[in-house]
Amino acid sequence: MIAQEMAPTTNEEQGLPLPTADMSGDDLFRLGMMYSSGQGGCPMDRVSAHMIFNLAAMKGSVEARVYRREMSAEMEQDEICEAQKAARRWIDAGVVKLAA
Repeated sequence: MIAQEMAPTTNEEQGLPLPTADMSGDDLFRLGMMYSSGQGGCPMDRVSAHMIFNLAAMKGSVEARVYRREMSAEMEQDEICEAQKAARRWIDAGVVKLAA
């Protein structure tokens, strides 16, 4: 399964690196890079990468905004919508806390 399909749980339960509440924008950016390139135990998955870049951008990562925009240019509109909905699920579940 890929990150955006997973119910927000702990990393240990799934065996994949997943966003956590204590991750900074830079940490999330690095995680998004792992999903965009298929490194660090992550499957290569544009939707998950976009979702994580979106979370990182909301936490202040300027680099994530750039990469999210570049990924969007390579994705279908339905993939982008899926990534945005997945980011909202992670936020709503409280796994990723946004700065006020």
